[in-house]
Amino acid sequence: MMNLNLNKQNAISFYKTAYLGNPQEAMKKYVGDQYIQHNPQVADGKEGFIEYFERMQKDYPDKSIEFVRVIAEDDLVALHTHQIWPGNDQYITMDFFRFDEKGKICEHWDAIQQIPKESANANTMF
Repeated sequence: MMNLNLNKQNAISFYKTAYLGNPQEAMKKYVGDQYIQHNPQVADGKEGFIEYFERMQKDYPDKSIEFVRVIAEDDLVALHTHQIWPGNDQYITMDFFRFDEKGKICEHWDAIQQIPKESANANTMF
């Protein structure tokens, strides 16, 4: 049986560790034997993930992330994040992680949307 609370904590730790500049450590601690990537801007597998996040850290060291929501069910964890990049360029992401039977991340999907400067309503995107 999956430990949903542990999976939620591990998904956040994995994402934060990679996003803030240490994707190799994130892979080592939180990912299983394989890593299937569905984001078309990131190469499949562990090396593709590491290369992408090392490049993001080098190019955008001052980015930040806030975890707004985390939801877990069965072998899946969903994260809703608010990201701020240089120049106050802000994004909302929805990330989904699948965990293997050992409690390690093995698959990832995401959707990213830029927060527009103007909105047709007064509600935030988070």
